[in-house]
Amino acid sequence: MNKIIQIISMIPIFENIATTDLEKIRDIALDKFYDKGRIIFSEGDDGNGFYVVADGKVKIFKVSMDGKEQILHIYGPGAPFGEVTVFAGRKFPANAETLIKSHLLFFPRSAFVELISKNPSLSLNMLAMLSMRLRQFAMQVENLSLKEVPGRLASYLVYLTREQEKGHEVNLPVSKGQLASLLGTIPETLSRIFTKMSNKGLISVQGRRIELLDMEGLVDLAENGKL
Repeated sequence: MNKIIQIISMIPIFENIATTDLEKIRDIALDKFYDKGRIIFSEGDDGNGFYVVADGKVKIFKVSMDGKEQILHIYGPGAPFGEVTVFAGRKFPANAETLIKSHLLFFPRSAFVELISKNPSLSLNMLAMLSMRLRQFAMQVENLSLKEVPGRLASYLVYLTREQEKGHEVNLPVSKGQLASLLGTIPETLSRIFTKMSNKGLISVQGRRIELLDMEGLVDLAENGKL
């Protein structure tokens, strides 16, 4: 199994798919290469397919009327994005840009719809993925609208422990400026909260490496939202 097919096999949409079907999926995927800081699509562009990160990192974001950027998601290798357009056939609802030099796989909508029409398990996987995206979006809306910034940061750190599976240590996948945007705040506020959390013995910060010293306290902060 070559590297790209192996990446495809680990994507939730394509779980439990036979190798021969994985090869068919690879056949319809178009390789796209982008340098750092390149726009992949803009809000309002026709949603003519979806992407998977083979290598690199991509941010999904919206820009307000006053030019303020709000990061919605950050995706790394193996993550699909823009997949809602496959079923909806609508325009992209946000912007996508590479954070570093990236290799993406693009799945044209027409070819992918034809493929899943012949493979019902793909349709079920796609529905499961869309359901997961909906849950993530609901959680993000809750964090941004109901929780104070310390609670948002604590929730994000707890989430990273599950995603990275490194015990009580995580590595921030983005800069602190980008993390501030992701959490709906500004870098200065985020810096003060990191300092407060460190002083309270919840975390220890060394650059992008963060040791979670009091997991119970972090979970409580994530739930209650106030430091």
